[in-house]
Amino acid sequence: MSLEGAKAPRFSLEGSDGKRHSLDEYRGKTVVIYFYPKDNTPGCTKEACGFRDSYRRLLDRGIVLLGVSKDSIPSHARFIGGHGLPFVLLSDPDAAMMQAYEAYGEKVMYGKKTVGTIRSTVVIGPDGVVRKHWTRVAKAEQHPAQVLEYLTGE
Repeated sequence: MSLEGAKAPRFSLEGSDGKRHSLDEYRGKTVVIYFYPKDNTPGCTKEACGFRDSYRRLLDRGIVLLGVSKDSIPSHARFIGGHGLPFVLLSDPDAAMMQAYEAYGEKVMYGKKTVGTIRSTVVIGPDGVVRKHWTRVAKAEQHPAQVLEYLTGE
């Protein structure tokens, strides 16, 4: 189910920068939050590196980019260090935020039903309303370009 048009669920999570991050602190800014299954796995690495490569264009427009997974802060630090990621990754170990954003639940992996993180992305407007919601991202390596195109028309 899409969250488009709804108020974005509030959250407060620990970030890879050693600070807690909440939606409230980004009021007045456009925020992109992408949810991904696991640090340092092939699809997640391609997606993160795609966001890394377009990060300057987002930053130049005042857009905040956050990645979220269940991984720990030390895991995030290794992922960031290994791939030069310039943005904050949030740790959601109990998947509470992911559940609120419909990014955790039943999915099909390798033909089997399983429960886990659903690769998805939301764009939250400066007013806290979800402007765009990709509920299931099929091609991780192509997704950052889709997000950039949506945000910039490029």
